[in-house]
Amino acid sequence: MRDFRPVVAGLLTVGLLTTTLAGCGTAAAPGPVTDAPAATQTAAAGQPDSTSAQPDQRPGRPAPTRRLDVGTRTLDLNRGDRPLPVTVWYPVGGDGPYPVVLFSHGLGGKPADYRTVLSEWAAAGFVVAAPTYPFTSQGGSGGNALDVLNQPADASHVLDELLALDGRVGDEFAGRLDVESVAAAGHSAGGVTTVGLFTAARDDRLDAGVVLAGSALGVGTAFSGAAAPQLFIHGELDEVVSYASGKAAYDRVPWPKAMLSLPDGDHGQSLLRPGNPAYDVVLGTSTDFLRWTLYGDDAARQRLADDPPAGVAVFDDQL
Repeated sequence: MRDFRPVVAGLLTVGLLTTTLAGCGTAAAPGPVTDAPAATQTAAAGQPDSTSAQPDQRPGRPAPTRRLDVGTRTLDLNRGDRPLPVTVWYPVGGDGPYPVVLFSHGLGGKPADYRTVLSEWAAAGFVVAAPTYPFTSQGGSGGNALDVLNQPADASHVLDELLALDGRVGDEFAGRLDVESVAAAGHSAGGVTTVGLFTAARDDRLDAGVVLAGSALGVGTAFSGAAAPQLFIHGELDEVVSYASGKAAYDRVPWPKAMLSLPDGDHGQSLLRPGNPAYDVVLGTSTDFLRWTLYGDDAARQRLADDPPAGVAVFDDQL
């Protein structure tokens, strides 16, 4: 397991982080998923051995061409005294192995808040693992916003445990996880966690990142390691994590990158709730980005180059 030391010192004050992220997980309220049969299970695992690759190095295995059925599974994990229950949305059937996406929730949120988006990613051919963080989740101990800075280490530990299941004889994920095609994504405080996985607590297994309404607050912008394409998505009317702070982090990314800006977008509802044009653009753009970076899907890359609907979004393409 990686030894990521605390990254708090000198980066921010308690008041600034708490004020900026307060309530960041409460804006999104996705509706129920009606077409994702689920079977809940419990598992634990050890540490994997994996490498990373870039989109132009991806194997020739094509991305799924149809929407897959989706199942769910629960992994009962811990990092020391930090409980990390993980909800996994995964494709049922089809021709795996499937790339892995680690998703981090916002402050005061929980994985189920994002089930609509995450199940759609799974239906597109990804195994999506979403930990519940111990001190920033809904009902978590103390609601400590500063604990966001410990979450990149939690996220890497979850990847250790999850990816090891690919080699565990008899496990339902054995041979079903593409351990060399891995991305991180997150919303708000989870976006900060995601940025941290490419900066202060770089996880070299990660091939791409998706930052939804997040910033680099507390984790810095010292992006390091092999190039990993990044997609930032941010509402310009975000009342919790300012658009300017997200854009500032995006500007510092030294790798292939893109930013989807939503002129009328807020912190969560317009990004993550079905039933509005912004949600459709966010879901389509993020899915195509993952298909391109983790499958090498050229058709998905071409769709990213198409202009989004006028007035709904602006796409800065530096991929």
